[in-house]
Amino acid sequence: MAESAFLWVKGLRFAYPECAVLDNLSLAWPPGLALVRGDESTGKTTLLRVLAGALTAQAGSITLQGVDLIRAAKDSAPRVFWADPRSSEWDPLTARGWLDSLPARYPLWDAAALVEHIDGFSLHEHLDKPFYALSTGSKRKVLMAGAFASNAPLTLIDEPVGGLDKPSARYLAQALASQAARPDRLTVVAHYEALPDVPWGSVLDLERL
Repeated sequence: MAESAFLWVKGLRFAYPECAVLDNLSLAWPPGLALVRGDESTGKTTLLRVLAGALTAQAGSITLQGVDLIRAAKDSAPRVFWADPRSSEWDPLTARGWLDSLPARYPLWDAAALVEHIDGFSLHEHLDKPFYALSTGSKRKVLMAGAFASNAPLTLIDEPVGGLDKPSARYLAQALASQAARPDRLTVVAHYEALPDVPWGSVLDLERL
């Protein structure tokens, strides 16, 4: 039943002044891995922002583990990880400084996992660089290391392979695959295609309205 889903979205609507993006979207996803797939301008990033509470839905509900994320917006922050890779808000911070700020926000933070992801993404040489000095790929890797280590029940990752080198892309597939069987977490990835060697449990295909 939809009501027993890990993430239950019902009748979700969001429109920008110039166009509708999400129109009466409903889904019921179990924990594990979910892919939001679509071409440019189909609403992938908008959906993640709405799920994260960065944008406010104009209609509908979002329920995570039985908690209404829209009504309980102030209490939902520790439950949801979202870091927009296009944002410049962390530019003054070093990668290490940003990562060090996350355990206070996410009570299920996994310090050992962070060490593993720093190694896997080869981030050691970049930790003391400010975000504005990071390449597109390095910035994404820092954000994803934080995302995986957050252990947030709903973890949202947008366009993860942008700027990644091949070893990092392979590690990303391994890191995602390791989340597939988790009963306590849903990792949602927005991308234009299914990443190879990743056991997607749920797939939502978005089309232009």
